[in-house]
Amino acid sequence: MGSAAPRSALLLLLLLLRAERLRGSELTFELPDNAKQCFHEEVEQGVKFSLDYQVITGGHYDVDCYVEDPLGNIIYKETKKQYDSFTYQAEVKGVYQFCFSNEFSTFSHKTVYFDFQVGDEPPILPDMGNKVTALTQMESACVTIHEALKTVIDSQTHYRLREAQDRARAEDLNSRVSYWSVGETIALFVVSFSQVLLLKSFFTEKRPVNRAVRS
Repeated sequence: MGSAAPRSALLLLLLLLRAERLRGSELTFELPDNAKQCFHEEVEQGVKFSLDYQVITGGHYDVDCYVEDPLGNIIYKETKKQYDSFTYQAEVKGVYQFCFSNEFSTFSHKTVYFDFQVGDEPPILPDMGNKVTALTQMESACVTIHEALKTVIDSQTHYRLREAQDRARAEDLNSRVSYWSVGETIALFVVSFSQVLLLKSFFTEKRPVNRAVRS
C-alpha cells in the first residue's frame, strides 16, 4: 500500500512525458527589404493545419503573407499585416507553401515569427474513456495538468513576442532620442556662437578716419 502513491506519481510523469504535440514548426527569421521567404510542408488530405505569424521588428511591423496549395491555388493572402492566424483543412494531398514577402519595403528590415501546426493533437490518454480503474482520478488530474501546461506554453510564447517587440521599439526610440539630442546640442552651440559674434559686433567701437584737408 505504501508504494501505491509513488507508482501513481511515476505513471503521471510518464503520461505527461509521452504526451505528443501535433506536427509542425515554430521559427523566428530575418526578412530583408525587397525579399521573400517561403516554407514548405507536406500535408495529407483531410488534415487540418494552422498558421500563426507576427512581425516582431522593422518598419511599420507589417508583412505580406500567402498560402498556396499543391495545385498552385492561393488559399490565403493578406497584405501588410502585423499579425494574423489562418486555419485550413487540406482538400488535396501534397506540399503546401506559405510565403512571407517584404518586397513592398525598400529599406525596412523585418523580423518575423510564425508557428505552423499540422493535424489535431492526439489525446494524452487514448483509452481513458474505455478504462475504469483505480487511477481514474489520477488520469483526470493528468489531463488537467497537461491542458494547464499547454496554456502556460502559449502564454510564454505570447509574452516572449511582446517583450521582443517592445524591446525593439524601445531601442529604436532610444536611438532617435539620442540623435535628436545630438542635433539639439549642435544647434545650441551654433546659435550661442552666432549670438556671441552678433553681440560683439554691437559693442565694437568704430573709430572715424580723419582726413587732412589742404587749404
